[in-house]
Amino acid sequence: MKRLISIVSIAVVLSGYISLEAPPEPSRPNILYLVADDAGRDMSAYGVKWVNTPAFDRIAREGILFNNAFTPNAKCAPSRACMLTGRNPWQLEAGMNHVIYFPNAFKTYPEALANQGYFVGYTGKGYAPGVALNEDGSKRELLIKNFSRLKTTPPAQYISDNDYAGNFADFVQQAKGQPWCFWLGFTEPHRAYEYGAGIKKGGKRPDMIDHVPAYFPDSLTTRTDLLDYAYEIEYMDSHVARVLKTLEENGQLANTLIVYTSDHGMPFPRVKGNAYANANQVPFAIMWKNGIKNPGRKVNDYVNMTDLAPTYLDVAGIDLAQSGMHPMIGKSLVPIFNSTKSGQIEPERNFQLVGQERHDYGRPKDVGYPIRGLHKNGMLYLKNYENDRWPACNPETGYLNCDGGATKTLILNNRRNGVDKTFWQMAFGKRPTEELFDLKKDPDCVNNLAEVPKYQSVKKAMEKEMEAKLLAQGDLRMMGYGYLYEQHPFSQDVNGFYERYMKGEKIPTGWVNDSDYEKEPIDD
Repeated sequence: MKRLISIVSIAVVLSGYISLEAPPEPSRPNILYLVADDAGRDMSAYGVKWVNTPAFDRIAREGILFNNAFTPNAKCAPSRACMLTGRNPWQLEAGMNHVIYFPNAFKTYPEALANQGYFVGYTGKGYAPGVALNEDGSKRELLIKNFSRLKTTPPAQYISDNDYAGNFADFVQQAKGQPWCFWLGFTEPHRAYEYGAGIKKGGKRPDMIDHVPAYFPDSLTTRTDLLDYAYEIEYMDSHVARVLKTLEENGQLANTLIVYTSDHGMPFPRVKGNAYANANQVPFAIMWKNGIKNPGRKVNDYVNMTDLAPTYLDVAGIDLAQSGMHPMIGKSLVPIFNSTKSGQIEPERNFQLVGQERHDYGRPKDVGYPIRGLHKNGMLYLKNYENDRWPACNPETGYLNCDGGATKTLILNNRRNGVDKTFWQMAFGKRPTEELFDLKKDPDCVNNLAEVPKYQSVKKAMEKEMEAKLLAQGDLRMMGYGYLYEQHPFSQDVNGFYERYMKGEKIPTGWVNDSDYEKEPIDD
């Protein structure tokens, strides 16, 4: 009895120091998504010498830098639809296209997180261009609540006056202890640019650029245009530095999952709106101090925009049934976070599908330019399903699937003046049905190997694998119904644009220059 009393006494004493309750669960992480508008993989963390991005580099250094990150569709709206839903664009009905009514059938991850107790908001560019409406015709807020009250004075013409970092701080203050999810959508480095700002205001020099892509003429005009693009990337990155400082000051940096990326490649000819490597490959760095093991790693797994939504739901502890979202083709990145390895981590992440249907208007009968492609083993296979059409939209309507700018004007004028047609052909000319590129030897995709005899087995194997994967994902183009993607109406008053334009109707197309329109027929 004395021994039993002693044991009980010791237990009572210890109970004053040791809680018998289970330790509290860690709080759900905050989620911060930083998405550039039209920034290619031109960050200094990737070794680019003419762009300085210390905030991106910090996130990569203190987290993970992904070397093979992609968007499945290199245009703003379809890429963002993939981000929001975790599905490939060919699985999103009208969402495969640009400037559409976002299909009501698909719930977004911000809506799902908001329904599960997260405080959700955004600033800047969200899902666009396009419109999301509820069944009753009211506006549907895919990103829940807009925080864009604070303005700033931009350092150059055409840069947004949105005080991105200030609006983020405003959002965090209003979260009041709730777990939160914020979409910070920059409009930089989308065109237009103040020509020469990179040199005059950014202190850059044309000779800083060590590589001009082989599909551009290497000239002072091109280099100036590239440096203006770099200047806007650096401005955007300065806001990210302020955002990180806000998180540190609020003690929230460690428990915030931060993703910093872009919707697609640069707004230059043959990049944005295409399916070549530089169009779909994007910068991608993730930091989460409480959730990433062995930070500072560089990962070679193929990841893409469809992986974001499942990752966010995973870290928030929300399963698919709770979320109310459609099944996702993307996969959570948490296993990569939990690994300690660099290089290739998940063997099955060894390929990337890409494609497009209808981007901008500017072709007869509102048709698109359907492409599908497969990245694998350092090769890129592309198939152009309607190669009798103009890839960047018709010449007479201004090649509307290519934003106006100094490099575009230079390429067009060089052809018109008989100086050079090579760059025009690569950017705007009609293309063969099949294209194949060795990305290790030819990262700019200018040497088509599709008809080279020794590559025929590679080409046929990639075509077969690509179309089988797409068919398994329900791609209508693989079933012979690709034209259905073109039946969805534009959300702006531009349906029948080509026919209306050819009859003399003036319809605003502010993203291209007056000089982009061809006055004479083009020999194709």
